[in-house]
Amino acid sequence: MSWLSWFSAGRWPSSAPLVILVGLVSRRPGLALTCPRWGAPVSRGLFQDGDVVIGGLFHIHYKPPALDHHFADQPDYKECTGLEQLPLQYIYAMMFAVEEINRSPRLLPGVTLGYHIRDSCARHPWATQAALSLVSGGGSACNPAATQQNASEGGSGRGVPLIIGGASSKTAMILSRVLGPLSVPLMSYQSSCPCLSDRRQFPNFFRTIPSDIYQARAIARLAIYFKWTWIGAVVANNDYGLVAVKVFQEETQGSGVCLAFVETLNRQNIANDARRAALAIKASSARVILIFSWYTDVRELFLQLAQMNVTDRQFLASEAWSTSGNLLQHPVTSQVASGVVGTAIRSSTIVGFEDYLRSLTPSARPDDDILRDFWEKQFACRLRLSNGPNSSDRSTSLPLCRGDESLEGVNNLFTDTSQLRQAYNVYLAVYAAAHALHDLLACPNATAVSQDDSATCSSPRNVKPAELLQRLNDVNFTTPQGERLYFQGADIPAKYDLVNWQKSRDGSLKLVLVGRVDGYQIRMNDTAVQWRSGSSQVPASVCSESCPPGTRVATRKGEPVCCFDCIRCAEGEISNATGEGTRGVHTLSARLDPFVGHISDSPNCDRCPLEFWPNTEHTVCVLRQLDFLAFNETLGVTLAAVAVSGAVATTAVFVVFVYYRHTPVVRANNSELSFLLLLSLQLCFLCSLLFIGRPSAWSCRFQQAAFAISFALSVSCLQVKTIVVLAAFRSARPGAGALMKWFGPGQQRGSVCVFTCIQIVICIIWLSLSPPEPKPDFGTPGLKVTLKCDMASVVGFSLVLGYIGLLACSCLLLAFLARKLPDNFNEAKLITFSMLIFCAVWVAFVPAYVSSPGKYTVAVEIFAILASSFGLLVCIFAPKCFIILVRPERNTKKYMMAR
Repeated sequence: MSWLSWFSAGRWPSSAPLVILVGLVSRRPGLALTCPRWGAPVSRGLFQDGDVVIGGLFHIHYKPPALDHHFADQPDYKECTGLEQLPLQYIYAMMFAVEEINRSPRLLPGVTLGYHIRDSCARHPWATQAALSLVSGGGSACNPAATQQNASEGGSGRGVPLIIGGASSKTAMILSRVLGPLSVPLMSYQSSCPCLSDRRQFPNFFRTIPSDIYQARAIARLAIYFKWTWIGAVVANNDYGLVAVKVFQEETQGSGVCLAFVETLNRQNIANDARRAALAIKASSARVILIFSWYTDVRELFLQLAQMNVTDRQFLASEAWSTSGNLLQHPVTSQVASGVVGTAIRSSTIVGFEDYLRSLTPSARPDDDILRDFWEKQFACRLRLSNGPNSSDRSTSLPLCRGDESLEGVNNLFTDTSQLRQAYNVYLAVYAAAHALHDLLACPNATAVSQDDSATCSSPRNVKPAELLQRLNDVNFTTPQGERLYFQGADIPAKYDLVNWQKSRDGSLKLVLVGRVDGYQIRMNDTAVQWRSGSSQVPASVCSESCPPGTRVATRKGEPVCCFDCIRCAEGEISNATGEGTRGVHTLSARLDPFVGHISDSPNCDRCPLEFWPNTEHTVCVLRQLDFLAFNETLGVTLAAVAVSGAVATTAVFVVFVYYRHTPVVRANNSELSFLLLLSLQLCFLCSLLFIGRPSAWSCRFQQAAFAISFALSVSCLQVKTIVVLAAFRSARPGAGALMKWFGPGQQRGSVCVFTCIQIVICIIWLSLSPPEPKPDFGTPGLKVTLKCDMASVVGFSLVLGYIGLLACSCLLLAFLARKLPDNFNEAKLITFSMLIFCAVWVAFVPAYVSSPGKYTVAVEIFAILASSFGLLVCIFAPKCFIILVRPERNTKKYMMAR
């Protein structure tokens, strides 16, 4: 394992002598272990002296020189080539910030800030070599600590107390571990790996770019807000992509968002991986695709999608490619990926920076070799006395440059200051370092006093990295742009831009700012977003269509929760969670509280309160309507008409019996009992009318009492009539003549009174202790709830019915015993038939009453009353009326006594 692998794996002990690392870096084939000057003599950089000099490390070039194949992982002593324009802008953002601070009367007054900028060549070994060169001061000593001590004693070489650099997270991890034993702060402008927030591993690391966790959370909240529940993910197969997709899943957990697939991209096998990911995108029903990867990987993926003609997907972009000019200008991108929405490193304006860049000229900066390389490449010429790395390769036929050409008309990545992102991060890093130095050099309290001399403060020429590191942890200031900046461990408060790729009139893509992320707050103008379709209509990406109101979600077995069926709510339940929010400018909180009402479909249906019932769509609870058996409805009119008909028929029979009261048929078996029976039947028919109409407290009590007493009186009359029949025939036997003397008319009337009074007593006790009350029957499903007399005491009602049943059964038994007595007209037969009908009706009544819903329970009771009353009336009095009115010749005592 190489020394670089040890550092990247975090296995290098902090106590190891740094001189070993020095020897490893400088070892060359065929040479003894020596320690030449840090960074070979040909290694160039930019230097400006000052009271305090801070370091800068940028990958200015991207093409390393040819390496010895035996030591391919070690830096060579040749210059890198291939100038990068964007990092070049970062360099001058640092230089501009230093010059701006030096002009400030409030920040570091009396102290001049300088810089020493080196090239990392976008390679870890070069970055490590350059960092060691910066902290050692570029001296010849092998021990950087000795070099710094020499500088503090007045020596020429001074190491920088802080380095701004680390263009990638891996580079930052290596540099932080290398610089950790020296307590030299490393402040990165572009390393966003969440792992770098670990203060135990990287105590000297700071950054002015947020951790990737925050952009993954922001994208997750956007997915929730736009109701994208079925999303595909394509991520880089490293910490950047894998951590991001994990955070995305954690943030969307419980919000109904699922990942249809997760494909990884390896840069070493990008062609095959991109094709595999493109096939997954094409095969999936997900219409929104999340991509966390580098822009070169995304470009290859877009090429594969274009070959497969997959042009209808909406992409969510991470900051690594959301602002990539190479992708925006690529012809395939507008075909495949217009309408991209993503997070971007927040941009800001640096006042005066554009004029500063356009005023740069090699003639004004003769020692700036980097600017000379840019100038020759930009203007396709060569400068006099050019000694850059490419000067020997340039054709002598190129025209000479004066070095004072203007950049006013030049438009490229270097001069474009419309959206300063990484350059602004570099600018913030310089200001953070300046404020930490200001606090350190101001000596506000004893903690700033030098440990070597407790009587003096730290001097600009003797700034210790450890002291500066402590001050960086406590900085809290306002930038010239009005932004509050402070560190939370290694991180600053998360801030991002939300950008959208929109088509211009000429068909090209442009980057449009549509919102901002500030910590956990997202402010977005979603009406300004141009989606993949070219309209402002938010595209849908769901596994299953949203369940309409009135239904609930039922997940499918073995499938993600986003794939479901819609089941209608059960009786008495509603759901109305699905809805549309108001479009426009919105602020999304951490949990999207203002939009909870339309985030997801309803997983459960809610039961309505007892007084309410769902409408037909099961979307809202409406107040239930009271329903009862009324006189103005068909059922009520029918039952009332039957009851009145029964009462009229009973009256007619009564009139006939009164008119023919002296005939044998009427006088048989005590005519008084017949008239009393007719009166009780009249009451039975009429009491059924009390059950019709709106129940009240008094009607509930009176109807049950009238029903119970009327039927007790009717059955009591029949009971006595049966006893009279038995007594009369028993008295005809020798020696039994005195039987009728003991059961004469007075005893008969007394017996009827006693039997009826027992029922009256039961009713009085029942209605006094626990009377029926009018209550809505909420237990019955339906929009209409029946208002009925609630039997508060089932025992009381059961005693009433039980007593009537007891009388009826005993009457039936006695009548059955007397049915074959030798009379031509035996009333016991009629009583037997009437009691059979009576008992059959009331036996059938009980289950029908219990099982009938709503107001039909009342109708069943009325029907039982009328049916049993008509049974008694017809069976007892119809044969007698037939003889009286139709067969008067049979209405004689002789016929009645015939056997």
